[in-house]
Amino acid sequence: MQDAAQVFEKAIADHLEVMQALHQQQPVLQRIASEMSRAILNGRKILWCGNGGSAADAQHMAAELVGRFLLERRGLPSIALTTNTSILTAIGNDYGYEHIFRRQIDALCLPGDVVVGISTSGNSTNVCSALETARAIGAFTVAFTGETGGAMAGIAHESLRIASTRTPRIQEGHILCGHMLCDYIEKCVYEADSVKTAAS
Repeated sequence: MQDAAQVFEKAIADHLEVMQALHQQQPVLQRIASEMSRAILNGRKILWCGNGGSAADAQHMAAELVGRFLLERRGLPSIALTTNTSILTAIGNDYGYEHIFRRQIDALCLPGDVVVGISTSGNSTNVCSALETARAIGAFTVAFTGETGGAMAGIAHESLRIASTRTPRIQEGHILCGHMLCDYIEKCVYEADSVKTAAS
């Protein structure tokens, strides 16, 4: 068996290489952060979806916004479409698994919302369908993907591509980017709310 230290050292080295490559994604992150902040400040919301580990990432990011990231501020409207087992199983049973997010977008998404689809391959059928539906409604759509972008890159308004083809490294990049976006949004909302409070 391979020496454990080699496994750990390779993972750390690969992780650092992928994270360094995120410098190239800063313009994309800035555009996404601006749209997310605009949506929240205009009374809209952010919706997240993904499968498996990406479903966990969707829940994680929604929780950071509804709860708190680093600052004490009001709760921000953000929903993970991965959490209600009755909805997921009903839609999956009645319409098919490929519709589990699209149907929720039909029900919950409004023009001006932001919808984030997360998929390491960029080809998850149910996430692609959700982004297509959200875009038709008038939401701003974001794809969190891997290096190739997959089909989602051709659907979403903005595509954040993590420079790797390995699922663990892509997921690690998604979490870091999600945290950076939450940090940016939180600061924007905190500053805007502080100005309103001072003016009242």
